Amino acid sequence: MRAAVIVFPGSNCDRDLAVAFRAAGIETTMVWHKDTGLPEGTDIVGVPGGFSYGDYLRCGAIAATSPVIAAVRAHAERGGYVMGICNGFQILTETGLLPGALLRNAGLKYICRTVPLVVGTSDSVYTRAYNAGDVLQIPIAHHDGNYIADPDTLNRLQAEDRIAFTYGDNPNGSVHDIAGILSDNRRILGMMPHPERAADPAHGGTDGQRLFAHLAEALTAA
Repeated sequence: MRAAVIVFPGSNCDRDLAVAFRAAGIETTMVWHKDTGLPEGTDIVGVPGGFSYGDYLRCGAIAATSPVIAAVRAHAERGGYVMGICNGFQILTETGLLPGALLRNAGLKYICRTVPLVVGTSDSVYTRAYNAGDVLQIPIAHHDGNYIADPDTLNRLQAEDRIAFTYGDNPNGSVHDIAGILSDNRRILGMMPHPERAADPAHGGTDGQRLFAHLAEALTAA
């Protein structure tokens, strides 16, 4: 199984994500944003956190126009897996691969701390390691983590069991406490917290490690 981690100018969690993939036994290649293709045999694309293009214009908006995005979109359209974390989640909403948008935190401040994260569904390759209702301790690091969508979209996400994670303490002060969502085919995940920063005991917690380990098992079986 193979992963491709996209690197944009301003990405700062790309190496962390690659380390988490590799620790789970997933062969990982870094792909520059100006590349026009993905490595042959790519099973999952990781869109990492950071501040792509300095978050100028709007978080993820410029990155969504990068040359590599056409290859990411084609990968998703043929049923490939895509995982976007933090800025990666923002990029996935900007590309339209996931619905909704991420707005400024209600307190207008950057938040960086470990938060309780509630698993919303176990019905995906990303959340199969957990049971719905499990509470994880996962770090966040964002200024624009307030997920918003129109009522119809929110109702559809709930009805289709596509809310992957919610915040246990809603640190963004948002109307909705959504921390991660799935695509309609459940193969694309966008989440704001950073499981790759909770994938080793040296990080102070391993609640994210199970996500990558079980993801590797699912990709092997797929």
